Amino acid sequence: MNNTTPTTFSSAKGPLAPDVLLENVSFTFSGEDIFRSLNFTVKGGQWTCLIGPSGCGKSTLLRLISGSLREGFSGKIHFRDEKNHNGLTAWMAQKDLLLPWLNVLENVCLGARLRGQGSSEKREKAIALLEAVGLGAYITALPLQLSGGMRQRVALLRTLMEGRPVILMDEPFSALDALTRLKLQDLAAKMVRGETVLMVTHDPLEALRLGDSIYVMTGKPAQLSDALIPPGRPPRQPADPKIAALQAELIDRLNRGNHT
Repeated sequence: MNNTTPTTFSSAKGPLAPDVLLENVSFTFSGEDIFRSLNFTVKGGQWTCLIGPSGCGKSTLLRLISGSLREGFSGKIHFRDEKNHNGLTAWMAQKDLLLPWLNVLENVCLGARLRGQGSSEKREKAIALLEAVGLGAYITALPLQLSGGMRQRVALLRTLMEGRPVILMDEPFSALDALTRLKLQDLAAKMVRGETVLMVTHDPLEALRLGDSIYVMTGKPAQLSDALIPPGRPPRQPADPKIAALQAELIDRLNRGNHT
């Protein structure tokens, strides 16, 4: 796979990518407080990772930011300097969610087509992206003809084709084998650089490889730790001794949070 992607293919907005601000956010489900007066800022143009045990509310937080979950919610979620919040977020789920009856190119262009923007320019951009990630020979292939890693590459490109300044990722690489996961992490770090990214993960090492800042979410109602800021620029190398030390700190934070 070719991991060298020209920057002209990226949808990055650079300094224009907005902060996402959560102010006094509370959420109740079945009578239980998932969050209570939560205040949190996802910094614009950076990759923020959210890590924590299953069931603590990480995916719920993504859904609240996306606007797909409103019942039981109170508080304010807004995007700095953006008056109209419609169409600002793109979603990349853990499962690739490709439509099995559409080929690779059609899946990548699906969002543009549904919005009535299925122009030849969009198609050419999608083809260029597919060629850049080593899928140029699979443009007409159906999803069932692809490996798991190839399907996730298609899902990543479909997300980028949305051209949204805020990208929400819910464990997008967890279903992949170790080698494919590392390659896709590297690819994603290059292709979404400059966007506002919030990614949920269970994997401390993945958070340390990709995150500009990392928050640990634990407890009921959920609370967030102070930000952990890894050194250097993503994607970081797992063999770096500094990363190994921070991985131990992250695990310790998780363990302490689980016992509070």
